[in-house]
Amino acid sequence: MQITKSFSSISLDQMDKVKLMNRIDRKYWFNASSLQTVLEEIKNDYYILEISGETAMPYSTIYFDTPENSMFIAHHNGKLNRYKIRKRNYVISDMGFLEIKFKNNKGRTIKRRIPTNNFKSEFSEQEKHFIKQSTPFIADYLNLSLHNKFTRITLVNKNLKERCTIDLNLEFTFKNKHLILNDLAVVEIKADGRSKNSALSLAMRDFRLKASGFSKYCIGKSIVDTEVKRNAFKAKLRYIEKETNTNLKIN
Repeated sequence: MQITKSFSSISLDQMDKVKLMNRIDRKYWFNASSLQTVLEEIKNDYYILEISGETAMPYSTIYFDTPENSMFIAHHNGKLNRYKIRKRNYVISDMGFLEIKFKNNKGRTIKRRIPTNNFKSEFSEQEKHFIKQSTPFIADYLNLSLHNKFTRITLVNKNLKERCTIDLNLEFTFKNKHLILNDLAVVEIKADGRSKNSALSLAMRDFRLKASGFSKYCIGKSIVDTEVKRNAFKAKLRYIEKETNTNLKIN
């Protein structure tokens, strides 16, 4: 994407000063063809993360859930104080983490993680202990629930404690079902406060793009796992069909 070359770059070490492990998230998702115009609007207000000369980074994530899909169902039913457990491989930087995301009843996202180079569905003893200490779940009862790949662009606000991630080329796999959404962009603003007047927030408003929840785990699982309940996500799935001209076979 040519517009990314208009941004000043920032290194991973510099960006780590804005980790935001306890934050407010806002997500926007729309046809990726609109992204160029949005980025043009904010290019002077944000740095772009660059690692080894790359600004579009491949990520690979595996999500875990109980046999009853308890974490998926909690999100589907709108329950707060809910968890996501995943292993994520940051391919370009050659780093990996076991990550736990907790959405509390005040709408804040709290993320905890430990380094890992184990990207299998089994957990090490250290990982089992981390899950036991950080969640109400027991690692031995968790199954691999979804494999998700995507390409990420990361922006850091020059003036505010705010980061933005832009996820493209979303790919979902579960058992023998596989789907790629090439035409969807998922933009997430991560800040220690609401940050409603940041340059990106204002650009979204200018282009009439409204914030709306989007869980890659829940949306992806709704698409490739036909066994799960997905009534609460059907409106989002139909919107994705419309925006990407993709038949998701929604009943």
